[in-house]
Amino acid sequence: MKILDCTLRDGGYYNSWDFPLELTNNYLSAMTAAGVDIVELGLRSLINKGFKGANAFTTDSYINSLNVPSELKVAVMINATEIVGDVDQNEVLSKLFPNNAEHSRVDVVRIACHVHEFVNALPACTWLKKRGYLVGFNLMQIADRSQEEVEGLALEAAKYPIDALYFADSMGSMNPSQTSKIISWLRKYWKGAMGIHTHDNMGLALQNTIQAIDDGVTWLDATVTGMGRGPGNARTEELVIEIADKRNQTIDMVPLMGIIAQFFQPMKNKCGWGSNPYYYLSGKYGIHPTYIQEMLSDSRYDEEDILAAINHLKVEGGKKFSANTLDASRHFYQGNSKGSWEPKSELSGRSVLILGAGPGVAAHKLAIESFIKTEKPVVIALNTQSSVSQELIDYRVACHPVRLLADCAAHVELPQPLITPASMLPPDVLQSLNGKKLLDFGLTVQPSSFESGKLAAVLPNSLVISYALAISSSGNANCIYLAGFDGYGAGDPRSEEMQNTLDLFNKTQNIKVMSVTPTTYRIPTSSIYAMQES
Repeated sequence: MKILDCTLRDGGYYNSWDFPLELTNNYLSAMTAAGVDIVELGLRSLINKGFKGANAFTTDSYINSLNVPSELKVAVMINATEIVGDVDQNEVLSKLFPNNAEHSRVDVVRIACHVHEFVNALPACTWLKKRGYLVGFNLMQIADRSQEEVEGLALEAAKYPIDALYFADSMGSMNPSQTSKIISWLRKYWKGAMGIHTHDNMGLALQNTIQAIDDGVTWLDATVTGMGRGPGNARTEELVIEIADKRNQTIDMVPLMGIIAQFFQPMKNKCGWGSNPYYYLSGKYGIHPTYIQEMLSDSRYDEEDILAAINHLKVEGGKKFSANTLDASRHFYQGNSKGSWEPKSELSGRSVLILGAGPGVAAHKLAIESFIKTEKPVVIALNTQSSVSQELIDYRVACHPVRLLADCAAHVELPQPLITPASMLPPDVLQSLNGKKLLDFGLTVQPSSFESGKLAAVLPNSLVISYALAISSSGNANCIYLAGFDGYGAGDPRSEEMQNTLDLFNKTQNIKVMSVTPTTYRIPTSSIYAMQES
């Protein structure tokens, strides 16, 4: 059995592969003491866009600057995308590995492949073996492939002198029985050494690795504290204990636990890798964990948004991460939209009060309700905001697709008509709103645009406040009052997005907008207490 620790490669996504030299040397010593056999020091790449640290390139000169214990083998990983493009493969490899293995501290080269890249990447094995390197191929996202596909990949691999054929549980969706099944499929044609790289979405990374050992897998990946994108990986500090028992080996955990306490645990607390219920669901439904990671790092997504997005990706498919797909969960109103409801029929010449979700509504509820009773504005509540008495709210608006997915059940129970881009909503959302009175005002998302038409609007985003402002403008309201738009605080990206929206509206629309409760946004503000009869 060989333990391969790939902390500095897989964990580098959190710090741009910029690990301090002193830490790296301490880490190498700790790996030896803990019984690790191979350390994957990082990626080797020709792509140089934006700053990345030494472990993004892991050159021979960098490795030579380290104190690598003689007992450790050194690995680097290359991505198959760099060797299956338009440039000749041997030419790329010659640039990536200018030295033969006898003149390099690198012992092992691993190639990370998606299934569609595998066959074209395999000839790299021959080139690297001729130059003295051990070669591993890491097959990614294999768990959702059919038996026929997996056996076919094994058959292709058997044509080359690969030292270790790895498979990665990329979605973290596998359990021990599925792990055994994949291994048995690969074993139909692949008779050489096998490796496994497990993700911890469902808390099964170590269990799946141990099952793989029982099924004859001998190359075992792990990272310190599980450091890796999203839910992370099998944890080195746990795997070395298990393997030491199997080897009847004595190991020294003190150096490893020391660097965990000094560096990796504080960094984990800051960056937040490791499993949680969201990652568990992503593993259960085969959703790429990067979707969860991106949403957790973006304060615009709250708990309901994330859970609704998971439900959406479960239906629509989310096995391959795409920033565009994630963005579409917030901005999927593309193309021309045709609504059927005309706001002018209800709002023309009247004032509009838009109720947001900020604490200002509840804090000043009595004054707001008194204002509504005396001034009789058209009252529009965003989403399911319900601090103000239901009988005083005329309409609700909702358009954010992720939030709509989360709120369907609540909207069905609320008494007000719902203004929404009904003709553009996904079928599952419309089905969930069955029986609800919907007023279809169309919406198209187009950056830097704010246009209010008779039946539809073109907006810079799908924020519900943008949509409510557009409805008020389309309806020819004479003024717009805002309550409950307190702001999110300095540094929160939602504050900047909201301010940009308000600025664009004021620039393009000829309607006065005023907050009547406290706000941090740069808009005119008056007191709700001075706007009602005494």
